[in-house]
Amino acid sequence: QVQLVESGGGLVQPGGSLRLSCAASGSIFSIRTMGWYRQAPGKERELVAFITSVGRTNYADSVKGRFTISRENAKNMVYLQMNALKFEDTAVYYCNAIVVVSRLPYRSSNAWGQGTQVTVSS
Repeated sequence: QVQLVESGGGLVQPGGSLRLSCAASGSIFSIRTMGWYRQAPGKERELVAFITSVGRTNYADSVKGRFTISRENAKNMVYLQMNALKFEDTAVYYCNAIVVVSRLPYRSSNAWGQGTQVTVSS
């Protein structure tokens, strides 16, 4: 069993900043890719950003230059620094991780957090 717990969401004005955190725990041998997704009301869940175990990152075009994803491998943590927030960033943000549960035999788990609400409003 792998658990992901997000924190750091909240209400912020346009142009403001928030930092999301996600902690992974449970049966973890190692963590491959960690990422953040979001789902706005009436819309499908979309990828915001991901980071590989060696630090390679990828961002959705809509957040490039405003959001930064980072991770602390020793703590099984991933972060999302969100700056210059816009109304359209309002969504529930979900943490995701591809976790290697066992090396031999190889077993992995695609884990999700419960989500944290980010609301951008004046």
